[in-house]
Amino acid sequence: MAEPIDFWFDFSSPYGYLLSEKIDELAARFGRKVRWHPILLGIVFKATGSAPLTLQNEAKARYSVNDFARSARFMGLAYRHPDKFPLATQNAARAYYWLHGQDCALARQFAHAVYRALFVDNRDISAPDTVLEIAAKLGVDRSSLENALQAPDIKEGLKQAVDAALAAGVFGSPHVIIDGEHFFGADRLPQIERWLESGGF
Repeated sequence: MAEPIDFWFDFSSPYGYLLSEKIDELAARFGRKVRWHPILLGIVFKATGSAPLTLQNEAKARYSVNDFARSARFMGLAYRHPDKFPLATQNAARAYYWLHGQDCALARQFAHAVYRALFVDNRDISAPDTVLEIAAKLGVDRSSLENALQAPDIKEGLKQAVDAALAAGVFGSPHVIIDGEHFFGADRLPQIERWLESGGF
């Protein structure tokens, strides 16, 4: 059986959101599963000497914001650039890993809900209350999750995920690894499809 695809992303990544809406369906067409790995771009950028696209320079920021929306239209996806951007995502990432430890399918639903809350509904997912509300709407016990967000083992699990991403050569979001081959960005979706179809090129 083919190895799962690894999908590394940050919940504040517009391109990560776009790819998140497509990657599972594409992988399933070729009999593949996808392992989702939320990470923290702030730590990745610090380790790699990079920065968010919208904070590098005015021209790149202007282009990037336009391209986020244009790429969404091209992919047939709803998109609204958030008023608060970039923003911290550790609470959403911790919640994902806590949920994943109990119910993988629920964790995936939560990830989609968080991404859509930010990039469709313009909600501040950096706020713990927003994360808790999103999870509660999926049937998650709010009090248990609230405690989990501060649990040392959950914090350590997220740290280990970021360390694993850096060790694997991840430098941004979205970053997909298929059988050792790296693909960066939502615009690599056609290449990912060809790779899965042909077994490499």
